[in-house]
Amino acid sequence: MKQIYTLILLSFLCGCSKEQLVKNAVIDAMTSGQWKVVNFKNDNTDKTSDFAVYKFQFKENLTVDAINSTSVETTGTWTADGNARTISSTFNNANATITLLNGTWQITDNSWTYVVASQSVNGTIKSLRLEKL
Repeated sequence: MKQIYTLILLSFLCGCSKEQLVKNAVIDAMTSGQWKVVNFKNDNTDKTSDFAVYKFQFKENLTVDAINSTSVETTGTWTADGNARTISSTFNNANATITLLNGTWQITDNSWTYVVASQSVNGTIKSLRLEKL
């Protein structure tokens, strides 16, 4: 109930719709800080160690940097839909590990500091957990 009152108050104060408030909250959560893949499975194959060198910086302009050590290795795009609980990413011309992140992911659990999501591609189930650093 408290969340409903907060949304009503915020929408009144800023003139925003509920959808815009949800979108703003998702963008704020994703763009504040860097993220790390702490669990990744491609079907039954654990690929987590392939992501060990990477951090991800999501930006408000809907781009995302894959950072290898301290250098940006590649930049992709991202979108999120808070109402549908999905996040999508596209990395063109990236290596095989980074392209595993391409597509639309269904968010199954999240907080301000982690996201758990999965997707099915041609019968292959991929799952991941991102955590904020």
